[in-house]
Amino acid sequence: QVQLVESGGGLVQAGGSLNLFCAASGRTLSTYSMGWFRQAPGKEREFVSFISWSGGSTYYADSVKGRFTISRDDVQNTVYLQMNSLKPEDTAVYYCAASPSGLFTNPAGYVYWGQGTQVTVSS
Repeated sequence: QVQLVESGGGLVQAGGSLNLFCAASGRTLSTYSMGWFRQAPGKEREFVSFISWSGGSTYYADSVKGRFTISRDDVQNTVYLQMNSLKPEDTAVYYCAASPSGLFTNPAGYVYWGQGTQVTVSS
């Protein structure tokens, strides 16, 4: 069992930056691929980015490519999402998730989820 806790969200002006954290407990994350998703009010949960268990492969949604960076530190058992040049349309609850079986853009591929952290970008 893996417990995931996100933090680092908040209110920021357009053009600003935030760094999200996803801290794990219960098991090491080193054998899991990790993903970040987001969900805005009234919308479906949306893929943002994933990183492979080794950290060697990353992938981003087109909407965040070039602005967001995913990384991981398996010693700290933490995954990060550095978000730069934020836009009002990035406003959402951001979730991290762990997959033991591969790299997915579909939420159904992930087994463990955090509770989410709110990111609000003002114009």
